[in-house]
Amino acid sequence: MIRLSTPLSALATLMLSATFAVPVFAQKATPPYKLSVFATAPKGSSAPDSIAVVDGDVFVGYGDGHDPAGADGLNSEVVEYRMDGTIERTYSVPGHSDGLKVDPATHLVWALQNEDASANLVIINPKTHTQKHYTFSSAAHGGGYDDIVFRGCRVYISASNPANNPNAGPAIVSATLEGNTVEVKPVLLGNANAIDIPTDNTVQLNLQDPDSMTLDPEGNIVLDSQADQELIIVSNPGSSAQRVLHLPLSYVAPTGVTPVEVDDTVFATSSEGFILFADKKLNTVLL
Repeated sequence: MIRLSTPLSALATLMLSATFAVPVFAQKATPPYKLSVFATAPKGSSAPDSIAVVDGDVFVGYGDGHDPAGADGLNSEVVEYRMDGTIERTYSVPGHSDGLKVDPATHLVWALQNEDASANLVIINPKTHTQKHYTFSSAAHGGGYDDIVFRGCRVYISASNPANNPNAGPAIVSATLEGNTVEVKPVLLGNANAIDIPTDNTVQLNLQDPDSMTLDPEGNIVLDSQADQELIIVSNPGSSAQRVLHLPLSYVAPTGVTPVEVDDTVFATSSEGFILFADKKLNTVLL
């Protein structure tokens, strides 16, 4: 999900994308919003996932159904589209493509692969079309790495698929590049204490599925722990003033309040623009 196109009320500022997909003609947008196809998967590619926009081009990562731990040894594709939905260039990345973000300072595209184990990072230069490959120094939580946020001069990455339950390993790490290695340091542990927003009580987390991340308009990290059906909001990450909030996710069904899994979170920061989102089953990016 990338940009918004029409004015939004304050209640619609936080957009949540549920993890189910329906046929494109069943997808509905409430007026004045409209829904259309931006692009379809190129031949040989499938399962579009993360989307990033930089300098007027749209980058889409295709997982291709490959092993999320990279054990099959296959490559995935990151496809660069023009704004009219035509393909400009295709990049091959090692493993299962998952997280995709743009460094706002350099306009380089960071592509994460293998969210379950043996993660790697590829940084793509959209101007020169060159790629640089990095491996991670460690994975103390026992899994892979899933998503990225850039906050000021620092980079934060979600530590996905933890090996242990309870999870006492890092759920969010800070990252620096040294040579061909991504050096990581813990920022938020999977069993950290947090303030539960509905009750204002202190709760101990047990993050079993750290997944997508974004920044809210205040600069706080918002982590989606997908299978746990909760958002974790971290202010002043990595400092002595770090504060952690816990928000369980649910919706009101005919049978009552029902917990819900969420795949991505995005905040509207402008009254103009558009949203792009991927439908894996249809191999389509919608606008």
